[in-house]
Amino acid sequence: MPSDLRPELEHHHGDGRAPLLGTHKTDEGSPRPTASRRSTFHERSPETQAHFETRRKYTYAAIFLALSLVSFTVQTETAVYIQHELKWEKPYCMLYMTHGSWILLWPVQLGLLRVQKWDTPWPTFWRRHVQLLRQTALMVQHQTLHPTPRQAQVSPVPYMVKMTSFVTCALTVAGGSWYVAVNLTTASDLTAIYNCSAFFAYAFSVPILHEKLQTSKVVAVAIAIFGVFIVAYGDKSSAKHGSKSGGGAGGEKAPPSHEAENRALGNLVIGIGSVLYGFYEVLYKRLACPPEGCSPGRGMVFANTFGSLIGLFTVSVLWIPLPLLHYMGWEEFGLPRGEQAWMMAISVLANATFSGSFLILISLTSPVLSSVAALLTIFIVAIVDQLLPPPLNSPLTPAAIVGGLLIIGAFLLLSWATYREMDEERRKKLEQSGSDVDD
Repeated sequence: MPSDLRPELEHHHGDGRAPLLGTHKTDEGSPRPTASRRSTFHERSPETQAHFETRRKYTYAAIFLALSLVSFTVQTETAVYIQHELKWEKPYCMLYMTHGSWILLWPVQLGLLRVQKWDTPWPTFWRRHVQLLRQTALMVQHQTLHPTPRQAQVSPVPYMVKMTSFVTCALTVAGGSWYVAVNLTTASDLTAIYNCSAFFAYAFSVPILHEKLQTSKVVAVAIAIFGVFIVAYGDKSSAKHGSKSGGGAGGEKAPPSHEAENRALGNLVIGIGSVLYGFYEVLYKRLACPPEGCSPGRGMVFANTFGSLIGLFTVSVLWIPLPLLHYMGWEEFGLPRGEQAWMMAISVLANATFSGSFLILISLTSPVLSSVAALLTIFIVAIVDQLLPPPLNSPLTPAAIVGGLLIIGAFLLLSWATYREMDEERRKKLEQSGSDVDD
């Protein structure tokens, strides 16, 4: 992860912008002026610079996409194993532990940044880091790369506290609906309906994020969801898939599905959850991400910091339902033990890794692309099941192959459409006011 903690942050003009002139150190340790590099950027045409910045952002996004897919696959496999094989079924406790683990994102990130800047004295490093977070929070609050001096004088902390509470509550309700529905409906219905959140992410992006309604994006999302339906209903046994909030369902060894009147209620609950999850992703992009033009490094640092705030709110506030659920007999409180505890630790840490990567992916690209990217894990999990040793393995079915290929094709189409749109938007903004260019 690149560090945005540079010496320029110590000295600012009156308008809150970092100066364009300064000195950097090369990898060999010798100082070099940055004026030539900055001048090179300014000498480029807006179109050339837009291509450069968009490629850089997509490079970082690709790295965190790969990390999110691997970690989500691990989380899905371990969650299904914990619930089906080890019989530890504590839905809200799992949700609480999963979202609470996000609190680790900022400390881990801080440690990685510190390793990169090991030669910098700790007081200087800490001051720059806090200043970076404060400046980015102001960008998020006012949705501008260059807050006015008057805006910069007001602390962004109250805004971040309010937005953290709002976004976390939306996430918890959306994630909780999955756990409620998993025991009411079939795993196939759960897979198909839950993953329609990609469609709702696009639906909310149009009015909230002012995204253009593009035919290519609509077709890509439709193909992806159609691929999910093929995977969900194309085989006798339900497809194994995971929840973004830590749970897992489906697979050949899944318990019998609940039918009759419970199925309709479960489908209604997970339908509402699908809508809310799409809304949460768009809400996060609108209220907690820096505006377009912010450097990828700054955006990544802030995404993990906000993820830790979600974890902090979960740990400090959302424990309250645990004793209430225990008292009412709806979920008896109990911690995992033995193999349950080890597997739960792996699942929780995998979800924290996925969630941090997913928040960065949304910040760098869009909720729609990130949602469709998450669908790729359905096919990846099917491949992993094929490779697992007996008795954990499951054969790769034709439905999984066809549905997976459709999802991959839809993701590639959506990626290309999003790349072109980002490139065009950056070019227009560079022509107007320039951008926040970082190393």
